[in-house]
Amino acid sequence: MNHNFIRPGGVAADLPDGWRDDVLHLLDYLPDQLDEFDTLLTGQPIYRERLQGVGVITQQEAIALGATGPVLRSTGLARDLRKDEPYLRYDQVDFDVLVGTYGDSFDRYAIRLNEIRESMKIVRQILDRMPSGDYRIQDKKVTPPPRARIDESMEALIHHFKIFTEGFKVPAGEVYVPVESPRGELGCYLVSDGSSKPYRMHISGPSFRNLQTLPHMMRDGLIADGVMIISSVDPIMGEVDR
Repeated sequence: MNHNFIRPGGVAADLPDGWRDDVLHLLDYLPDQLDEFDTLLTGQPIYRERLQGVGVITQQEAIALGATGPVLRSTGLARDLRKDEPYLRYDQVDFDVLVGTYGDSFDRYAIRLNEIRESMKIVRQILDRMPSGDYRIQDKKVTPPPRARIDESMEALIHHFKIFTEGFKVPAGEVYVPVESPRGELGCYLVSDGSSKPYRMHISGPSFRNLQTLPHMMRDGLIADGVMIISSVDPIMGEVDR
């Protein structure tokens, strides 16, 4: 469900009419809201006392445990795949990789808050550079026919059926492709035996990797601090189960 829009050869559908105006409206609306949250929380004495010096992890511990994303960057290491191993068009947009100093819950909060601002900066640049043209390649071996054609043509129906039942045969070998998700490195490892189905597939999820940092962050802490520490790591347990 979550990955249905992106497909081999392009995407499932073109952007809807008016999408640019909707995005610009959101970009104009969000900064004031973020500033309000910043004013409400960042300088609030109780909030700072609950976060500063709580759930500390060192850079050496974070690296040893395989931490990623804001958890790793909170220790001062500027690790971001969009900069270190660029994919898509991230090497053509300008943004900053935000890092912390102390590796505590406050650093992780501040990084996440300001990464929203960096994301908006990226989106504005993408709006100005969005290319024109088709939203998918017109290679019939890869791209299914338009839905309207399926009702009109038996050949189109057979073509659609073969793509979605047989899939694609790819050369034998293995590949690992990571991206920088909001929680860190999200990677997919695939092994092909030359058939249309993967011989092996494994998802490397950031929540699973970051979860093992919790015992180190919570050692000798208060039970009440556990809520703030877990929230600063922000694990998705469905991803961990996978």
